[in-house]
Amino acid sequence: MGMFDQAKNLYQLQRQAKEIKKELSNIHIEAEVDGVIVIINGEQEVISVTISEEANGNPNKLGENLVKAFNKAIKKSQQIAAEKMKGVMGDLGLPGASA
Repeated sequence: MGMFDQAKNLYQLQRQAKEIKKELSNIHIEAEVDGVIVIINGEQEVISVTISEEANGNPNKLGENLVKAFNKAIKKSQQIAAEKMKGVMGDLGLPGASA
């Protein structure tokens, strides 16, 4: 593979990665724990946090539920991002990735 082909492949991979990043920013992931609802996008940016009246009654429990809800949402977003990036990783020839 010549240098021109390598540069072309790199450009295509960069373009794919940008498209995936844009797609991830438009995906909303919701996680709920005992009346605490957290919504983040696929880039792990917080979109909204909703706390029900019942969840707001106990400050200690509220803090725990916020942490759990955020962690749950982040884990889901990481799984989605990993699935979306499999193709790009496969194109790079990285082990464990399928195109």
